[in-house]
Amino acid sequence: MEIIPAIDIIDGKCVRLTQGDYSQKIIYNENPLDVALAFENVGIKRLHLVDLDGAKKGKIINYKVLEQIASKTTLIIDFGGGIKTDDDIDTVFNYGAHLATVGSIAVKNKDLFFTWIKKYGADKLFLGADVKNEKIAVGGWLETTTVSVYDFIEENLREGIKHIFCTDISKDGLLQGPANDLYKNLIQKFPNLNLTASGGVSNIKDLHNLKNNGCSGVIIGKAIYEGRITMDELKTFL
Repeated sequence: MEIIPAIDIIDGKCVRLTQGDYSQKIIYNENPLDVALAFENVGIKRLHLVDLDGAKKGKIINYKVLEQIASKTTLIIDFGGGIKTDDDIDTVFNYGAHLATVGSIAVKNKDLFFTWIKKYGADKLFLGADVKNEKIAVGGWLETTTVSVYDFIEENLREGIKHIFCTDISKDGLLQGPANDLYKNLIQKFPNLNLTASGGVSNIKDLHNLKNNGCSGVIIGKAIYEGRITMDELKTFL
C-alpha cells in the first residue's frame, strides 16, 4: 500500500481543514517545501498537493508552490484544486506535477474530462471521489450532488480511469478513523479498482486495516501533522 502524504495549500502555506470547512483552518507550516523535503528524507515517494484556494475559486492559484516542490524534490506529485480547462491541466503538468488531481470537473463537465483521459492517458490523472452520504461532493466540498459514488466510479472505470482516491468528508480531519466500510464495499463491487483511501486516518492501526481491506494507497494529512503517526511508523509501509 502506497503512503501518500498530503500538503494542503492556502495563501502559500501548509494547512489542514476539518471536514472541508475553510473556517476551520490550522496552519502547520509557513513553507510547504520544508514539509515536502521532510517526507522525501524518510523515503516517501509520493505527494498529494492540494490548492485549496484554487478549489474554492475555481482556478489554479498556488502553482508556484508546485513548481518549487517539483524542482527541489524527486517526489511524484499529484496536484489538484481549480483544474477546469485545457489550459489549467497544461499548467499543472508544465509546473512539474506527474498527475493532475481532478474531481469537480469530472462531475460538472464529464465530456471534457473524458477528452483528457484520451489526450493525456489515464496514468496522468488522479480522480477524486469526494463523498458525503455516498453522494459525490464538488467545489472544494462546498456542494453535494445527487450522483452516487458507485455510479460515478463505474462510469469512469468504463472510460479507462485507473487511479481513484475516495474521501469521506464526514471523516476528514476528525482523526476518528477512515471510512473502512465504504472502502470495503467499493473494492467488493469493483475488485480491479486501484483505490486510494483518504480522510480520517488517526493512527498506524488504521493503515494496517486499510491495507487488509485491499486499498492500494492511502492519503494521510492531519495524523502526521498532529504527531499521531510518526515518520518511523510510516517507514514500515515504505
